[in-house]
Amino acid sequence: MPTNTILPTLRGLLALSVYTLNTLFWCTFLFAAAIIKLIVPAAGFRCRCNAVLNFIALRWIAVNNVNMRLISRTRIRARGIEALRAGNWYLVVSNHQSWVDILVLQNIFHRRIPFLKFFIKKELIWMPVLGLAWWALDFPFVKRYSRQTLDRKPHLRGRDLEITRQACAKFCQLPVSIMNFVEGTRFTPAKHRRQQSPYRHLLRPKCGGIALVLSTMGAQMTSLLDVTIVYPQGAPRFWDFLCGRLKDVQVHVREIPIHRVPRGDYFSDDGFRTVFQDWVNDLWMEKDARIQIRLEKSTRQATADYPRAA
Repeated sequence: MPTNTILPTLRGLLALSVYTLNTLFWCTFLFAAAIIKLIVPAAGFRCRCNAVLNFIALRWIAVNNVNMRLISRTRIRARGIEALRAGNWYLVVSNHQSWVDILVLQNIFHRRIPFLKFFIKKELIWMPVLGLAWWALDFPFVKRYSRQTLDRKPHLRGRDLEITRQACAKFCQLPVSIMNFVEGTRFTPAKHRRQQSPYRHLLRPKCGGIALVLSTMGAQMTSLLDVTIVYPQGAPRFWDFLCGRLKDVQVHVREIPIHRVPRGDYFSDDGFRTVFQDWVNDLWMEKDARIQIRLEKSTRQATADYPRAA
């Protein structure tokens, strides 16, 4: 096996081992605290347990960040995070291309904002260790139904929104950052063609989830964070990331004060639904243009650097 293959493979195996051991170590404490919280019904005690769970999760993320920096050697350049505060409440929306997105977001926001709570596909609760960890941390598990299923079983309509409402009710005690990949799934060229998406680098946004978070918790939210993740080398596979082949990630964060975000009854008011969808679509158009500009700039830089490297 060539050296240029052996070394990245060894780095990938080492990074994977560190992620695995770190996860197993901290999840032991997570599960113990979650079981205690489950047994003791007192609201005040559960609130303190949530603080302990978040403390443990932050230590878990801290070691992951060291692993990313020292072993995978991924450089993340983030703009717009300087004024963020860990004591505020945030709704975070982002484009979604890879599993690496989650580690990137956890890296740039670590200790700058409250611990991120993601919306997770319900099937992922069965993922070994991680599924239970997400459950312990009160991540909302959402079941996605196809149009055909909803046509056969109309009573399932709105089930994921009800789960979102119940999850938001748990987040009213401590500052929290609620993360939503608005596209609902990772971007791929096949999905892009199937959707006939009007955007060059994005899938169509789904507005119901963030509208429900705003209607449930909007009064507590400080800002909406519009996050744009750009991979100049293209969206990475997780193994390539572990092996250190992902050299550069660019992240742009735009903080939008919550009073500038449209608020209303998205589910009953047709007029407001149109206004909110138009607002999110405009957000997505700006994000698509931002991605294109950054990709073009990276291409020009790579072209300029090539003669010097040669």
